[in-house]
Amino acid sequence: MENAQIKTFNKTMDSFIDKLLPELEEIYKDIHSNPELSMQEFRTAKIAADYLTKYQYEVSTAIGVTGVIGLMKNGDGPTVMLRADMDALPVTEATGLPYASTKVARDEEGIEVGVSHVCGHDLHVTWLMGAARLFSEHRDQWKGTLMLVFQPGEEVGRGAQGMIDDGMMDRFPKPDIILGQHVMVGESGTVGHRSGAILSAGNSLKVKLFGRGAHGSQPQTSIDPVIMAAATTMRLQTIVSREVAPIENAVLTIGALQAGTKENIIPDDATLKLNIRTFDEGVRDHILSAVKRICCAECAASNAPRDPEFTTLDSYPVTENDAVATRRVAEAFDAQFGDKSYETQPASASEDFSIFGRSWKVPYVFWFVGGTDATTYLEAKKNNQINSIPSNHSPKFAPVINPTLKTGLLAMMTAAIAWLD
Repeated sequence: MENAQIKTFNKTMDSFIDKLLPELEEIYKDIHSNPELSMQEFRTAKIAADYLTKYQYEVSTAIGVTGVIGLMKNGDGPTVMLRADMDALPVTEATGLPYASTKVARDEEGIEVGVSHVCGHDLHVTWLMGAARLFSEHRDQWKGTLMLVFQPGEEVGRGAQGMIDDGMMDRFPKPDIILGQHVMVGESGTVGHRSGAILSAGNSLKVKLFGRGAHGSQPQTSIDPVIMAAATTMRLQTIVSREVAPIENAVLTIGALQAGTKENIIPDDATLKLNIRTFDEGVRDHILSAVKRICCAECAASNAPRDPEFTTLDSYPVTENDAVATRRVAEAFDAQFGDKSYETQPASASEDFSIFGRSWKVPYVFWFVGGTDATTYLEAKKNNQINSIPSNHSPKFAPVINPTLKTGLLAMMTAAIAWLD
């Protein structure tokens, strides 16, 4: 559609959206209160599947474990894929919201953890459910094929690939465009778009360092993996500061250092879990190589009995928006949202969303929806304190429902209708 037609379409939809918002708010609060860990999203998947069935979609379930796809063919026209991720995080919520999660579950290692939607995937699911209903109830307003994808396991980097590996490309029509969005810290009511790289590549590793245990009173009989881990942690920080050019963007974070059980026992081993974010494949490859070089060298310096053991925890490619498709989305957003539509900076977060587009070899566009109370955000921006706002993955991350719920729904429909005839 042309941008003037898109704006007319959304103006027509506006009253229907407003009537739908109370229902969507209840859905959102329910999903928020009942989060599920990655690849365990059975309840959320059923909610989505039942909703799609209610509004006459052809529904397929259990794709890549819990993935759900709803298909609606409505005459000749492009095939548009809209995607939402469903999984929550192993984080105990501390928002204080009346609908906050109190859920606990066992993670893949059998450890009991608090579970919460402090990344915002509950909003993503709710947005897509709202779009599903509105597009179904107003089929006279568009032509083409809608493919609505509720994806598991984004937080562990396995969900998108799991759906692809489960025959998604053989079982469903090839999209002409793949669209997705994410709630982020930002002024509520805004949408941020960007051509090219918008999210970084992400690589997570577990490194096990081997020493020799002993009594704490006899350190001379040990090869201390705690010292080894501490030295390795400090040395790894020099990769970005001393081996990566200042004009390149890169982050290396040690998120976990685990060793020992008691203060007077030197353990046999220690484990580091680290995360790397980059926007360039060459930089990524250099950092991964440097991590292995430093870990091996520190172990050798400590006279470790064996080389460290490296395990890949997850790997995300760069999310790199197609230039032509992004221009189309941006123009539609500008027409709909005016100055609330803006060109955003890239974020160092990572997503597996692009795996769909990369696998199908079709263009994709990903954008951000602001979820922070406007007054709070603008005051923080004025005082250069945006970093003080709880961000995604913080136990206190809590998007404001209004106008975020409506903005995200409208953004999703605006982007989709830019392709649908």
